[in-house]
Amino acid sequence: MTPTNNKLKVQDIEISLATIDNQDYISLTDMAKGKNDEARAADIIKNWIRNRSTSEIY
Repeated sequence: MTPTNNKLKVQDIEISLATIDNQDYISLTDMAKGKNDEARAADIIKNWIRNRSTSEIY
């Protein structure tokens, strides 16, 4: 199946959406960039991954 790509605009931030094999994916990086600049986005994602409640999802 061919992937489809779309954009969602939330509070003036464009967030990439992708559907691959009937699975939907939302760009965590795009969401984190809305918080601050790109360098800060990496820190936000690292902290989110370390969060205990995040690891319980998986």
